[in-house]
Amino acid sequence: MGNLFRPFDADRPMRLGCACGKHASDADHAAAESLSDADAKRAANTEELSNDFIEATLMKALFPQDAVRRAFVKAVGAGTARAALASVLPVASLQAMAQDKRAPEKTDLKIGFIAITCATPLIMAHPLGFYKRQGLNVQLNKTAGWALIRDKMLNKEHDASHFLSPMPLAISQGLGSVAQPMRIATIQNTNGQAITLHVKHKDKRDPKSWKGFKFAVPFEYSMHNFLLRYYVAEHGLDPDRDIQIRVVPPPEMVANLRAGNIDGYLGPDPFNQRAVFEEVGFIHILSKEIWDGHPCCAFGFSESLIKEAPNTYAALYRSVLEAAAMAREARNRELIAKVIAPTQYLNQPEAVIAQVLTGKFADGLGGVKNEPNRADFDPVPWYSMAVWMLSQMKRWGYVKGNVNYRQIAEQVFLLTDAKKFMKEMGLPLPTGDGYRKFTVMKKEFDPAKADAYVDSFAIKRT
Repeated sequence: MGNLFRPFDADRPMRLGCACGKHASDADHAAAESLSDADAKRAANTEELSNDFIEATLMKALFPQDAVRRAFVKAVGAGTARAALASVLPVASLQAMAQDKRAPEKTDLKIGFIAITCATPLIMAHPLGFYKRQGLNVQLNKTAGWALIRDKMLNKEHDASHFLSPMPLAISQGLGSVAQPMRIATIQNTNGQAITLHVKHKDKRDPKSWKGFKFAVPFEYSMHNFLLRYYVAEHGLDPDRDIQIRVVPPPEMVANLRAGNIDGYLGPDPFNQRAVFEEVGFIHILSKEIWDGHPCCAFGFSESLIKEAPNTYAALYRSVLEAAAMAREARNRELIAKVIAPTQYLNQPEAVIAQVLTGKFADGLGGVKNEPNRADFDPVPWYSMAVWMLSQMKRWGYVKGNVNYRQIAEQVFLLTDAKKFMKEMGLPLPTGDGYRKFTVMKKEFDPAKADAYVDSFAIKRT
């Protein structure tokens, strides 16, 4: 393993152990001094990221404050620091992922995101240097709500975006907006949602008692909306007649719960856990208990970017796949919570995010749960996930008439590309044709029989 503290660029003051405090040893200091400015610039701009830079980037993310970082390394020594880093991070795996690649056609990019844990891979790729490693200069734009996310992609203000998984399906069909081809590269997260109720409803755990309740979801074309509708309908409630469902941006959900404007929400984390933290809500059920492994959010592009800048598209794809690979490792979750907690990202207490990512959390009912798969980051965009979403759009009247499930799923969900890039990077590959079956509330979904599935429900709008 290379020297963790050899300089990579001028704004990375992490090297300790020499007189100037910037190098691991006097020998490294002398070696650095002997480099010409031209040599240093070439080293800093090299297309293939060095092993040292990966280590340095991760160390900086772990200890953002220079003084704390220096004190840590001074106390334990560079070798021990390196070993400690390797014990919690897949450093060797990240170093092994360097790929030969063509230069991106466009290097300065804007990516939109909503400040929720669902966006963990695309957020963490920024402070941990995964975008830079692919030759990209990414600006992450925190965005207020999903309608704005959609509009900024339609107006080409963002090059790529954090999406709710059903959104590209809807946009591509012109549902709720003008039609424009949108594509899903990866699923950002699986599971990672919950139904949260106001603390005054602790005695109303049976959904049959929720008639007249007001619920919030973040967007109409969301897994949150579809899963809430599915859940209450399975308990005999008509989601359009027996309860009210309102669209509320995720950052406003806790405040609306506190004010009594809503009785609960099926929302993304960290706002379920934040309601518990604020003592205004409790977690009724995790979404994984409705459908374990369900998709939530996605990373998507316009069709035009894929065609006009294929190397940029490939570089972005690799970046988020690397981040997802790291996020899937349970041992990395506490570090990731630290990395994505700051103001420019989630702006949430680290303890709240850690409870979500590690699955060890207070439920607001006096208990502490341990659900390691409360949130996961499996990136595979299965076609059958898209078919299920389309089936729910048909069930609840968002689309009318015949739906060509297979054609739409394979246009929007880029499973073939996912397999290609995952193979290139040495990641475990999905098997099969992309149409695997799964179970939602004990009922099997066969994507080859989507219309029969829709027809089987007693409560529907079709």
